[in-house]
Amino acid sequence: MIPLAQSADIAQISEPARGTEPGHAPAMSFEDIYERHVDFAWRAACRLGVDASDADDIVQEVFFTAHRRMREFEGRASVKTWLFGILHHVVQHYWRDRARKRRHLVAASPLQDPDHFPDARAAGPAESAEHAEAMRVLDHLLRVLDEGKRAVFVLAEIEQMTAHEIADALGINANTVYSRLRVARQEFEQALTRYRAGDARRNP
Repeated sequence: MIPLAQSADIAQISEPARGTEPGHAPAMSFEDIYERHVDFAWRAACRLGVDASDADDIVQEVFFTAHRRMREFEGRASVKTWLFGILHHVVQHYWRDRARKRRHLVAASPLQDPDHFPDARAAGPAESAEHAEAMRVLDHLLRVLDEGKRAVFVLAEIEQMTAHEIADALGINANTVYSRLRVARQEFEQALTRYRAGDARRNP
């Protein structure tokens, strides 16, 4: 994970956000926002298909963008929702850049390191191995979803956001969220069924 002091520019950013007037978000320092949400941003980036090797750069860009736009944040959505909106935009640019550099997109992202997850770090060897396997399966299954459905599924099923929070984060309406989530759940369940059938054949 990117330490806050990794960049001199980030390390010097500590002024509180504007907006203590009625109807605005309470003042919160950039450092507070970073410390509370950097793990979420890294995890969500990987869940959206960003290569683990590129995730730190993506998260860095997300928080630089967040700092530039802090005066725009008025507290109508949670900080987490606001940050995911920025992250989603950055990830879209990431895929477009990859498309320009390569003849086709590389759909499969590297498996995530389970040490990036707090519960995996705290667990013993057996629990860590089980957790790592679960993360590998989840990453594999998420690949069946296209970009739009994957974002909705990750926020709803993994990050436990509400439909209205997801709509705010992605800039779509709630009906679209419900529609995408319904299809995403169906496709995910179908992929899970195929995976289990294949696993049963491999391990009779």
